[in-house]
Amino acid sequence: MSLLVVGTMAYDTVKTPFGQRDWALGGSATYFSVSASFFTKVNLTAVIGEDFNGADLAMLEKHGVDLAGVIRAEGKSFHWKGEYGFDLNEAKTLETHLNVLMDFDPKLPEEYKNSQYVFLANIDPKLQRKVMDQVKNPKLIACDTMNYWIQGARDELVKTLARVDILVINEGEARQLADTHNLVKAAGVIRGMGVKTLIVKRGEYGALLFHENEIFAAPAYPLEEVFDPTGAGDTFAGGFMGHLARHGDGKLSHTRLRQAMIMGSVMASFTVEKFSVERLTSLDRKDIAERFHRFKSLTSFDDISMEIA
Repeated sequence: MSLLVVGTMAYDTVKTPFGQRDWALGGSATYFSVSASFFTKVNLTAVIGEDFNGADLAMLEKHGVDLAGVIRAEGKSFHWKGEYGFDLNEAKTLETHLNVLMDFDPKLPEEYKNSQYVFLANIDPKLQRKVMDQVKNPKLIACDTMNYWIQGARDELVKTLARVDILVINEGEARQLADTHNLVKAAGVIRGMGVKTLIVKRGEYGALLFHENEIFAAPAYPLEEVFDPTGAGDTFAGGFMGHLARHGDGKLSHTRLRQAMIMGSVMASFTVEKFSVERLTSLDRKDIAERFHRFKSLTSFDDISMEIA
């Protein structure tokens, strides 16, 4: 089934303890689209500048990503510059140049309005709702956000959350949004805002799923080499939503959600092995299937019978 993503396409300058890349392809919608493209058709809506490389657009098209919703505007593309220390869970933002993103006004092509699965990447919550107003009868809507919107546009964000099925955020954002340190309590507060399902990304510690009365913990895949965690969360979301769109009917069963959580973790584990989308673009379905089964073995164990006096 078709999957719509609305977010950013950008160039990143990233430094980690293991190297540096200048003006590497990035952006939430870029990572999401490449990841999700292994599972389903992706419709991408974003704005790019005059400087955006045609080869990068060609790469997305090669992956089957529909670019009819990508607008090239006068000016430069969104650019982010950041640095990671040995704690790769948190980036230090050095520079942010919004450029053409400042005037981004998402207008969906007519064929995108029938997308049955929708992911609203990290943009202004008012723009997220504007996208929702254009989509006709979607089966499922998910979104991401960040501390900037939680702090500076909380009321608008709460209005958006009341209309989405799934929220995907990191643990710091979950605590900030719910104003509590305990993630289980935070999940209850956030779901009380109208979100049916909450996913809390925890970096190298995996991710948590809160759905109905159940909690599911997905581990992070143990890797010998991690070069760049930029985009890992967006890649996770792409794998998660891609799996739901490929196999689901819009109903959030516990089984399908758990599978999607592991698939998201699989895709994120590939992203961090190289800079930008370098590792994702070299994947095939066999690589993904093999790592999915290795993930399963990480948490597979035999039951035991216990007698409690």
